[in-house]
Amino acid sequence: MRSKVRVELPANLCLLAGVTREVQVSVEDPVTQRSLMDALEIAYPMLEGTIRDHTSKLRRPFIRFFACEEDCSHMPLDEPLPDTVAQGMEPFLIIGAIAGG
Repeated sequence: MRSKVRVELPANLCLLAGVTREVQVSVEDPVTQRSLMDALEIAYPMLEGTIRDHTSKLRRPFIRFFACEEDCSHMPLDEPLPDTVAQGMEPFLIIGAIAGG
């Protein structure tokens, strides 16, 4: 079964992909970070390598993932995301972190 998942992107990635802040992607169940990122990169190939490393497919530094107001950046890649995200009721947020001093 496939789910329509809402994804909110940071402004720089919206500009790169030529999309509005929120996009929808079709993801094969179960919806996990890995399956969601795979679907996002298939739908928007210009984003490949911007959110995850090309080779390792791990989240890039200074990119954070949030689901249901919880930071899920460090959860296992194949752990199912919350049902409200998988069912499209809540968006999955990709946030560009800021560092400095």
